[in-house]
Amino acid sequence: MKSLIAAVTGARLGSRPALGRREPIWQRIHVDPWLLLLILVLATVAGFVLYSASGMNMALLYRQAAAYCVGLAVMLVIAQFQPRFMERWVPAAYILCVLLLVAVELVGVQAKGAQRWLSIPGLMRFQPSELVKLVMPMVVAWYLARHALPPTLKSICITLAIILVPVVLILKQPDLGTSLLVAIAGLFALLMAGLRWRYIIGALLLLAPLATAMWFFVMHEYQKRRVLTFLNPESDPLGAGWNIIQSKAAIGSGGVFGKGWLQGTQSHLDFLPEGHTDFIIAVLAEEFGLVGVCLLLVVYLLIIARGFYITLQAQDTFSKLLAGSVTLTFFIYVMVNIGMVSGILPVVGVPLPLISYGGTSLVTLLAGFGILMSIHTHRKWMVQR
Repeated sequence: MKSLIAAVTGARLGSRPALGRREPIWQRIHVDPWLLLLILVLATVAGFVLYSASGMNMALLYRQAAAYCVGLAVMLVIAQFQPRFMERWVPAAYILCVLLLVAVELVGVQAKGAQRWLSIPGLMRFQPSELVKLVMPMVVAWYLARHALPPTLKSICITLAIILVPVVLILKQPDLGTSLLVAIAGLFALLMAGLRWRYIIGALLLLAPLATAMWFFVMHEYQKRRVLTFLNPESDPLGAGWNIIQSKAAIGSGGVFGKGWLQGTQSHLDFLPEGHTDFIIAVLAEEFGLVGVCLLLVVYLLIIARGFYITLQAQDTFSKLLAGSVTLTFFIYVMVNIGMVSGILPVVGVPLPLISYGGTSLVTLLAGFGILMSIHTHRKWMVQR
């Protein structure tokens, strides 16, 4: 029992702080104050922008606030567990995720032409693929930490197989955007392990034939239309190109300082679809202008910088790989959302992290920050293997 308590709390038996010294409160509850402060800043921004983007819908705002409360609670709970304790449970979490994805295929709930959700009668409906985003870098870090680094060809092949199983199941839902993000999360952990350049160059050379194969054998018609619309949105201005055209119009109309809070026209006159979810940064750009977008990007960059600092401070291989991949994955979420809303990337249905409306993705992201906090605040209790 004592060893289990020590594993969960991260405290070695018999260890005590030095006499006359008392740890700060955030250290005792395993919270990184800088990350928490930046998250709360984004939560405040999200409240203002969502209120405007949703047409002053207070019910939606209350639901998002409730999701934030749940996410912060999950973040704090995860932060209490020592990375070693989490590492032991990673294989079971991965198997559970695969089983949930299989359950989606068999008995999942359909909505808008996709089968991506599981429903618990009388309680909730959730999307298992969101959980996979969190577990994927953990299981890759867990596997690679137990083998020689940089990874050998055998280790790379096994890692790719670990990544491929959930990715294929998510592709069948179909959900191309989430499957790509899950794959990227795992590949980042592999990259952080010191992948040799010959393997990286070989993978880049395979991208063209792989993309061709996906176009003809994997992608659905609506996904192909998204890519073609990205290349030329004006070819179908009232159909597939409508979202991108209106999004760019909203961003451009905001100018440098914006039109003012609640004064946006593209969103309030319903020209901009999905203004409170995937395209919410277009609402922010219209109402707060270039200055508002730049300030938001500064907050994101500070979060990413803090994540890399925690990665550098991590004391074992599993923690380093996991912290680095979680941070890089968060960066990709930001980059992909802003890129697709501004017309630089195809629309793949990725929400703006911690700003867009959506409970499951929000809780998953905050759980990832809980992992970062755990890695950072449990450092001094680490015992060398």
